Amino acid sequence: MPQPILYLAITNHGFGHATRAAAIAAEIQRLAPDMVLILATTAPRSVLEAYLPGDFIHRPRGFDVGVVQSDSLTMDKPATLTRLKQIRDQQRSLIASEVTFLKQNRVGLVLGDIPPLAAPMAKAAGVPGWMMGNFGWDFIYRDWGGEFVEMSDWIGECFSQCDRLFRMPFHEAMSAFPSVEDVGLTGVNPRVDAAELKSKFGLEETPKENIVLMTFGGLGLDRIPYENVQHFPDWTFICFDLSAPDFSNLIKIDDRFYRPIDFMPLSGRLISKPGYSTFSEACRFDVPIISLTREGFAEAPILLEGIQNYAAHQIITPDDFFKGNWDFLTQPMNPPRQSAPLAKDGNSTIAQVVVDYFEI
Repeated sequence: MPQPILYLAITNHGFGHATRAAAIAAEIQRLAPDMVLILATTAPRSVLEAYLPGDFIHRPRGFDVGVVQSDSLTMDKPATLTRLKQIRDQQRSLIASEVTFLKQNRVGLVLGDIPPLAAPMAKAAGVPGWMMGNFGWDFIYRDWGGEFVEMSDWIGECFSQCDRLFRMPFHEAMSAFPSVEDVGLTGVNPRVDAAELKSKFGLEETPKENIVLMTFGGLGLDRIPYENVQHFPDWTFICFDLSAPDFSNLIKIDDRFYRPIDFMPLSGRLISKPGYSTFSEACRFDVPIISLTREGFAEAPILLEGIQNYAAHQIITPDDFFKGNWDFLTQPMNPPRQSAPLAKDGNSTIAQVVVDYFEI
């Protein structure tokens, strides 16, 4: 039987898609250690290695743009449109080049999260093209109107060539996909024991409800008013910004050694912006979520609706965060609207289907 070879095409937008895809790849690797994994993404190899402990082939290729941003909240629509047009105009050469690679390397399955060109690429190579995600880029761009509508139509046509979609929670309809299967929450697991982290960072005496984890995705934010932590001397705040000022109750974590997920089990609440991976991981570990709103990004209301349904939560405005004194921390969290929790088995579900496919 030939060695199974899986090609993972990952969207180039922040690190959320890369980390959740790598987490699923890690589960595939656990179930089928002999499977060859090829990860096609412009995300740094170091990011992938933090979430995928086994061997893999990193193929630095970009098949989409996502949204061009200067930080986690600021979008550059003109630059995004320019790059989108370039990719659409180059799609034939992009697909042809990658089809050659897929055939030469005897790839048996393409799994995308969630670059549109992955589907026609797989079709042209004569292998199944599957995808996973909670939204499509056609949904994001169509909301912007103008020339983005034409881009959305093109992307929807690409998605229509997908053979199978694994739709994650907090999702839009994703109606361009002909075959949709709903799965549970996905995400990574901590690799450091919570007690060990408490000891290392002097958190043994701090009540869990007074430990606040702050994370804003791979791009971060460059104007966080860290001085507000001084209003809460009995609390401890954890951030991943080594350039943050030195305050006695602000712990600055080097992301070369630790990840936000490592601190989830010991945190009493999370402050973040709307993002599937962060919300999903917080829900998997039952961490209350304080989220900023995000204007102009169609996925944000769906994500915020999701945490209101399934997590203890607060929704705050950017002004509350950037210009206020963070008195929202003294307010009680809102309980989830739904009593039944979301399934948390997305990683294993997707991984098992992939492994089963190669074993047929």
